[in-house]
Amino acid sequence: MTTYAIGDIQGCYHAFQALLAKLKFNPNVDQLWLVGDLINRGSGSLEVLRWCYQNQKSLKVVLGNHDLHAIAVAHGFASSHKSDTLHALMEAADHEVLFDWLRHQHLIYQEGDYLMVHAGLLPQWTVTQAVQYGAEVETALQGSDYLDFLLNMYGNLPNIWNENLGGMDRLRVMTNAFTRLRVCTAQGAMEFSFKGELSDVPNGLMPWFDVPDRAAKDAQVIFGHWSALGLQQRGNVYALDTGCLWGGQLTAMNLANKAIIQVPSHPLDKAIQ
Repeated sequence: MTTYAIGDIQGCYHAFQALLAKLKFNPNVDQLWLVGDLINRGSGSLEVLRWCYQNQKSLKVVLGNHDLHAIAVAHGFASSHKSDTLHALMEAADHEVLFDWLRHQHLIYQEGDYLMVHAGLLPQWTVTQAVQYGAEVETALQGSDYLDFLLNMYGNLPNIWNENLGGMDRLRVMTNAFTRLRVCTAQGAMEFSFKGELSDVPNGLMPWFDVPDRAAKDAQVIFGHWSALGLQQRGNVYALDTGCLWGGQLTAMNLANKAIIQVPSHPLDKAIQ
């Protein structure tokens, strides 16, 4: 059995299938870890989600911001953006089944020495705390009151962790860290507007994984979300979003030996605007 982690697919179904072929992926034997943002922006969101649902026994999935956005749109709590490519998925006969499955995926996943999360971890969080906080969000998203969570999910504040936070403020900070974080202050105050390259990080901010003495620095963290960051394998962090949607590559990492396997973007995945 081989386990591969794959960066943000974002509806790029043809590149995804090309990568699986290159990996010689066997769903009866192998495992895939998907770092979130399975859908939206590429032309094949419906096909990607159907493939994942059909092969769910071979997958470990964490949710990304685009996945949560799609769930919110499907339930009427958010409007579609101009760049969204969710129409075919929303109109599909099986969309309720697919979205229900998506809603029941992880916010963070731990196995062995690895942690997988879509965006990042706040510097104050130990591994144990991060897993606990992910479970809190999952309980809210999967429980009987999940519509209240979707209704109140959006917002940039609070942008810094405090263990004494409660209610939706607490859930929103955790959700934003897991699905939107790129840079923060040394104290862990999150800033959400910056999406650029490492060389352009504004003064006073730093990538979440570069905060000195962050509590989970000994964990091997696999993540995506930050396409301008590109492929990173340094220290204990593995960034796998290599911008397939934007003409880059779709990237897989073999968890046993950290070998990188990539395929180029596919022209059929480009959404027609």
